[in-house]
Amino acid sequence: MNLAKRPKSGREPTIALINIVFLMLVFFMIAGTLAPPLDASLDLVATSELEGREPPDTLVIHADGRLLLRGATLTSVAAYVERVSVATPLEEVRIVPDRALPARDLVRVGAELRALGASRVFVVTEGRLQ
Repeated sequence: MNLAKRPKSGREPTIALINIVFLMLVFFMIAGTLAPPLDASLDLVATSELEGREPPDTLVIHADGRLLLRGATLTSVAAYVERVSVATPLEEVRIVPDRALPARDLVRVGAELRALGASRVFVVTEGRLQ
């Protein structure tokens, strides 16, 4: 009788390691959370019905370069500074630019505000929770 040794099937030992890592991954995805859940009794604020208005003392810039403050047209950035700094010192300025306003115009207005004494200039944008 000729009993030749058969070659063993070449199963790699790394397959078992991959299976274990995969099972650990699934376990932690199911068992763990990245952030604690919100309190069940908490009702979030609904903003879908709110009227869109700029904050007070906000400089609104349209795509064509028109400047508005509380609905009134301004001739220049200096006119904005004169009107606002009468009531309060000019420290923080909020700008609401039109989406179609060229970036160079927005940067120019921000630089003018800084030159006229604004310590901080904020650009107000539309935000959504995803």
